[in-house]
Amino acid sequence: MARRIRNLVIAIIILNIIWYLAAIAISKDILPNPFTVYAIIPSLFKENISLDIYASVYRVFWGLLSATLVGVIIGIMIVRLPKFGRIANPMLYFLYPIPKISLLPILMLFLGLGESSKIGMLFLANVFQVIVSVRDQVRQIPGDLYSSLHVLKASHWQIFKYVTWPASIAGTLSAVRIELSASFAILFMTEVYGTQVGLGYYIMDEWSKMEYTKMYAGIVILSIVAFILFIILELLDAHCNRWRKKDAPLF
Repeated sequence: MARRIRNLVIAIIILNIIWYLAAIAISKDILPNPFTVYAIIPSLFKENISLDIYASVYRVFWGLLSATLVGVIIGIMIVRLPKFGRIANPMLYFLYPIPKISLLPILMLFLGLGESSKIGMLFLANVFQVIVSVRDQVRQIPGDLYSSLHVLKASHWQIFKYVTWPASIAGTLSAVRIELSASFAILFMTEVYGTQVGLGYYIMDEWSKMEYTKMYAGIVILSIVAFILFIILELLDAHCNRWRKKDAPLF
């Protein structure tokens, strides 16, 4: 843990040095130095930027949660119910490659400009990746294992709890971690339209007013929020998948 914290601190220092040198080289208002940006962040909380943070985290949370629940159910059903899988797999291969952000105008037409379309967009951005990851993980469970458990009179609930569910959790958390960065990118796009609250709206609003220091401060806050959520997912993954061989550390 100490080594990982040290590596993180070193990476942050290097990024700030690069940022500081770039600000000196450009020497324009469009790129303030990091210390100027950090100094203004406390004052933003007096301007209620905490409401923007809450709105963005709220949207990401419900988008990811709904995508996870639906994705796990469909991913397991594709494997455990072959007839359903024969119908769902072709649909999945057709829908999965579609750039989800291109569906935003359709969602806004049907769901309006409020929270529903934003959460719905985050749902679409993540649910297909979760389905594919869960499906692939559950497929790796040997069929002989299920047969042996049935012979041993294991109940359907026991098989699900001790075999299918652990495999699906491994695929789910991996998928959500992979898609988290894309989720924040899509969140940024959705918050540009039809809202006056959220970090995406805040950043673009400050850009339009040429308040570049506040704009960069908003970007820094958004990055910190995304990083914290990523660490939470990594810790949750490590806790739920203690049986699995440890992957390479994040940093």
